[in-house]
Amino acid sequence: MSAGAATAKKQKISVPFDYSKYLRAGKLPHIWCPGCGHGIVLKSLLRAIDKSGLEKDQICMVSGIGCSSRTPGYVDFNTLHTLHGRAVSYATGVKLAKPELKVIVVTGDGDALAIGGNHFIHTCRRNIDMTILVYSNAIYGMTGGQFSPTTPQGSMSTTSRYGNIEPSFDCCELAKASGASFVARGTAYHTQELERILLRSIQHKGTSVVEIIDSCPVYYGRQNKFKSASQMMEMIEKDGTVSVKQADRLPPEKVEGKLLRGILHEAERPEYCEEYQRLIDKVHGK
Repeated sequence: MSAGAATAKKQKISVPFDYSKYLRAGKLPHIWCPGCGHGIVLKSLLRAIDKSGLEKDQICMVSGIGCSSRTPGYVDFNTLHTLHGRAVSYATGVKLAKPELKVIVVTGDGDALAIGGNHFIHTCRRNIDMTILVYSNAIYGMTGGQFSPTTPQGSMSTTSRYGNIEPSFDCCELAKASGASFVARGTAYHTQELERILLRSIQHKGTSVVEIIDSCPVYYGRQNKFKSASQMMEMIEKDGTVSVKQADRLPPEKVEGKLLRGILHEAERPEYCEEYQRLIDKVHGK
């Protein structure tokens, strides 16, 4: 322990977390818009990774296309920035080739659940040991503000000028029904809670899916008449969600219409890469 850290511990002074040790030099400033929660989520993720005890070379972060998918460009891990909707497919290849790596997929609601929906479902079904983070802001933020699979009915977008008529996906229910063995939901507002959820998801063996409710103040916010990014966080992430622990104690009318936060499903079942290796060993008579 350094002298400075020892002094801080003795005086009970918290030492600021050093995010720079996980970031690539020269890659900042980032491209995210003012008020976007992606940077907040990244900070929670880096703190969770630090608490996991994993070394940087033990991690491979994979993304597709979209605002959230720019994350691997900023972090100092093994990284892959891949094709739209194909992040979990690339991640599957990485995990099969290098099963010792902790694979973390960063994707958006459109990237994961629209063009990548089929890959998402079958990755959950196989229960491959990877953590899939679905940044859910109910819009295609990078490509012009079109509605996505999680856009609420009635909401405005560049492709639903009179209100979206399509029902939205519940990402967590989809993941659970598809076979993911760990399913959770957090928000960019509840940063410490999100950090704890992310740590649990990283430590879990099997497919972990964490939907992160994260507002887009530019495309979704402006088109739906929100006054500010902070108002969006208050209304969507704070007031629009309730923790699973609180929900058990509240009357139904207080929970109705709100998304549940926290760990929604956790189970143990065979992990795909281990089962695949057992099959190889069996074929070769080992």
